[in-house]
Amino acid sequence: MKHPITLAFATALLALAPATAREKRTIPGVEDAYKSDAFVADPMPAIDAALVNARQSGKPVLLVMGTGGCHDSAWLANLIATDRFAPVRDRYEIVYADIGMPHVKGWGRNPEVAKRFGFRIKGTPTVAVLDAEGHVLNRKAAPKWRNAASRSDDDIYDELMN
Repeated sequence: MKHPITLAFATALLALAPATAREKRTIPGVEDAYKSDAFVADPMPAIDAALVNARQSGKPVLLVMGTGGCHDSAWLANLIATDRFAPVRDRYEIVYADIGMPHVKGWGRNPEVAKRFGFRIKGTPTVAVLDAEGHVLNRKAAPKWRNAASRSDDDIYDELMN
């Protein structure tokens, strides 16, 4: 007798799961927080310019390697563009490098970006903090951003500001 009840309960839970999975967070003022046009199609000149600016300003570079069609990459780019994240924009020279999704066969773009900074991309976004000479300052943490859309805004803010 227990088996039919367990099966009914499991079926009921599965019926609820798709609704929960479809719930999307929103960012005020952003039509679709999971799409972004911030990512530069030819990122190497933008990276070089950011490094020059970093040498002049003394700011580190925040290199967001992702793509506008990746929900985590787009979420992060859209979140950083909000008023709340103005201090983050002030703290860094920011470049959004369109690398596609190289962890999915055939979907990668601009492989020279990851190669330049010694990354093997396992997910997007990969977020590198660079000094003015282009040295990666957060090698271990950089690949851990691929869940950006499921992180809390406070956690993202704190990590970028510390």
